[in-house]
Amino acid sequence: MNTLDLLVRSIARLPGLGKKSATRIAYHILTNDRSEAQRLAELLHTLHDTIRRCSICGSFTESDPCDVCTDQGRDRSTICVVEQPQDVAALEASSEYHGLYHVLGGVIAPIEGVGPGDLTIGRLVRRAGESGIQEVIIATNPTVEGDTTALYVARQLETVAGVTVTRLALGLPVGGDLEYADRLTLARSLRGRTSL
Repeated sequence: MNTLDLLVRSIARLPGLGKKSATRIAYHILTNDRSEAQRLAELLHTLHDTIRRCSICGSFTESDPCDVCTDQGRDRSTICVVEQPQDVAALEASSEYHGLYHVLGGVIAPIEGVGPGDLTIGRLVRRAGESGIQEVIIATNPTVEGDTTALYVARQLETVAGVTVTRLALGLPVGGDLEYADRLTLARSLRGRTSL
């Protein structure tokens, strides 16, 4: 197996890419300017050294705490709970939400061995109780695991006085992921959220 085949195989391991797409990407890298390939390689090489999780919300950031958590212009009475850091980027792109975030790091999925203790639910409950939070918006994906996690989080937050728990409204496709939803769908979902 030659180097090009190894590159195609490595690219094809990325989510959403098959062998055809991986082959096109590999040939694109190979036929374009060498400096672009070197820049990409350098970024990939340093990625884990420069990007870390925010110690407050759990999103990816270069500075800790992240820009969202340190932005005093944001609504500090609201936390939007998402599954993964890429969901923060999707919601930010909607320009509808101006509060804080909390990244769970996944969903409750017993078949995959992921329980509530594997997520940052306990930290969310502490954060909601200590920070003067008035509303927690649960924005997990509309899947069986996402709905189960949303209900579990809502039950855990019942112990926090003065906090209203809401869920994004329907409008997101069932079985879909936030990162793939368009801006209009995300905006409507935020505006139409309901209590759990």
